[in-house]
Amino acid sequence: MKSLRARAALLGRIREFFHAREVLEVETPVLSRHATVDRHIDSFRCQDGRWLQTSPEFAMKRLLCAGSGPIWQLCKVFRHEESGRWHNPEFSLLEWYRPGFDHHALMSEVEDLLGYCGLPLSRPCERLSYRDAFLREAGFDPFLIPLEQLRSRLAARGLDEPRGLSPAEVGDRDLWLDLWMSLVVAPRLGRQEPCFLHDFPASQAALAQVRGEVAERFELIWQGVELANGFHELADAEEQQARFRRDQEWRRRSDRLVPDYDLHLIEALRQGLPACAGVALGVDRLLQLLLGLPDIASVLAFANDRA
Repeated sequence: MKSLRARAALLGRIREFFHAREVLEVETPVLSRHATVDRHIDSFRCQDGRWLQTSPEFAMKRLLCAGSGPIWQLCKVFRHEESGRWHNPEFSLLEWYRPGFDHHALMSEVEDLLGYCGLPLSRPCERLSYRDAFLREAGFDPFLIPLEQLRSRLAARGLDEPRGLSPAEVGDRDLWLDLWMSLVVAPRLGRQEPCFLHDFPASQAALAQVRGEVAERFELIWQGVELANGFHELADAEEQQARFRRDQEWRRRSDRLVPDYDLHLIEALRQGLPACAGVALGVDRLLQLLLGLPDIASVLAFANDRA
């Protein structure tokens, strides 16, 4: 019961925070005819061909294009991954969008929210570029190191590479950078207070704007755990469509399910997305860390094995 009460209090604080800042609460569909084609996120498909949403992002951006102004949403989302210490296939996601913000301004607001929700911050959160994080924690520049060295140095540390990789995955430089991030770099970040990791490689832009060799996106890491992922949002419809198609092709070559991408989003972007930044934050993980509990099931009324 303690965690249930703590969850209710946390949700109340979140609602107060956005109400005070005059950010509009919205709701969008959980079921959709389209799904993400992100290379590393798999969706649940229903018998009627529709998809359970992994994020409310596409629908919320359609609202932004329609003139909603700043908006936020707290909703259930679904991702086809194994249950574990930090993941439940159904989880609570807080997502919000701020017209007029870039990713740096949004990092500041995320930090304000953390403090309002009870995280004791004795000083401003560390902000570290992706390159500097790798130089400090892994000892090499992730923008320059050849793919072959990414693999060999991982093995030299005694870390096993995943089994059953497809040829497309073996040749994917970003897959190896992600392994370094999850196994070596991220576990050393934000050990005391949260850390913002920003300016990722342009090849990892997802739905973010690109500036030269870097993507204007950030992740929030606390105690080695990713809590949030934010973007200075891409507004170019043609570029977004091209990225969706590249991701679909990667999924085909990797023998993965290839959903249709969201044509409604592309059409909305053609009408015009206001300059903005957006972020998605895992509420269950945040609560787990705030309470110091060992696994995500501890903060859920009914985890996956009891749902």
